Amino acid sequence: MRGVSDDGATTGSALARDAFAEVAERYRGELRVHCYRMLGSFDEAEDLVQETLLRAWKGLDGFQGRSSVRAWLYRIATNACLDALDGRARRALPHHVGPPFDGRQPPRDGVDVPWLQPFPDRLREPSAPPADGPAEAVVARETLELAFLAAIQHLPPRQRAAVILRDVLGWPARDTADVLGSSVASVTSALQRARATLREHLPPGRADWAPPAPPTEEQRAVLRRYMAAVERGDLAAIADLLAEDVRTSMPPYPQWFAGRAAVLAALSTSWDAGSPEYVGTLRMVPAYANGQLAAATYARRPGESSYTPFGIGVVSVEGGRIVEIVAFHDPALFPAFALPPTWTDELFRQPPSPHT
Repeated sequence: MRGVSDDGATTGSALARDAFAEVAERYRGELRVHCYRMLGSFDEAEDLVQETLLRAWKGLDGFQGRSSVRAWLYRIATNACLDALDGRARRALPHHVGPPFDGRQPPRDGVDVPWLQPFPDRLREPSAPPADGPAEAVVARETLELAFLAAIQHLPPRQRAAVILRDVLGWPARDTADVLGSSVASVTSALQRARATLREHLPPGRADWAPPAPPTEEQRAVLRRYMAAVERGDLAAIADLLAEDVRTSMPPYPQWFAGRAAVLAALSTSWDAGSPEYVGTLRMVPAYANGQLAAATYARRPGESSYTPFGIGVVSVEGGRIVEIVAFHDPALFPAFALPPTWTDELFRQPPSPHT
């Protein structure tokens, strides 16, 4: 029986079928991350990993060991993602599809947009370093930051793949060209166009796509103060934590808010027990998403005894103030973050585990 070495290369000229389960499990995590970068959807990334492994199993007899198993699987995954993206609209965040909501215009309902989704850090697995480069070069580029995911959505699928393989994962130009069935010259040209587009859509002051530094203790303290203020319904404390130009959004709702005053006005309505838009009593627990600060919110509505999933908010903090919150209002995401379907006051009095 032929096996697989630690670096993903086969120890024989072909991969034996009885070794495939081991191979699939070894690379499942980083293939999920790769598909997520390509698609911007956690749910679809799960599906595409399954599709990748199915294609690999069906084509196993054709694998002759001329490349590593890992490169072979990435080639299959990339092409499966390109097939899935063919003719599809790009995923977006609310601020990409319309102006901010200021309370004067009617709500934008019925907007049919495929939204970006967050990625749970507990499932994040970094890729192995390229054979001809140091691991640090990969770590320096391996970002899952929402700003990068949103920017890369503006690229055509093949340019997106080239950027991810070449610039994020650190693959050599020749290997990238092989995956895309192209020439090195074509990949180089595509990368030049893609990098120019990315610079147009990345946040101000971000000329590249390197990930931000890990959250500092000061930033984590801001998040804790924010969570406590939300649970108290303390608008004054919230106001003290928000930057003047803060931006908030709540996909799948298309409305988004720009500026502290607009955000506070929206919160005052949703926290008003006499308003038809009242969301109920809120409780928050830490979450970990996209390598960024995050918190999961549970709501207990009038007449209910337990808290149910409300949203998972990815929070950006700069200069001691919250500059952006993207709250994904999709209860179906909670299991991926190992968050329970309901919570009680007793559970909230217990300390959270490190990755929930």
